[in-house]
Amino acid sequence: MAQRKGCLIGCGVALVLGIAAVGALVFGVGKVVDAAGETMLEPGVYRSVNVGDPEDAVRAKMPSGESFIKGALKSGGPAEPEGSACSWYVSADDSHGDTVYRFCFKDGKLAEKVEYRMK
Repeated sequence: MAQRKGCLIGCGVALVLGIAAVGALVFGVGKVVDAAGETMLEPGVYRSVNVGDPEDAVRAKMPSGESFIKGALKSGGPAEPEGSACSWYVSADDSHGDTVYRFCFKDGKLAEKVEYRMK
């Protein structure tokens, strides 16, 4: 009887841990999908803005661009203009997912927009 009780307790603990692991996995996948959504940009949006456009009008057309993958998007890109604040996005229309759009803002205007391949 004591062995059966110990087995039931062990099985119960394993079940709870398994459910917790699945929950953490689903939560993690959700966070990755959210991050990807915040960095995806349609090529039409990239083409629709021009250097000199007001920063607030340009940013209104884009997702936040803030995610944990921002560091990877920076790799391989040209140097950032001095004194600017930049945002990076992945082309939503790129089957390889390696086209990056970078927008740099300075003094309330779009100072530079660059398209390059992520390395």
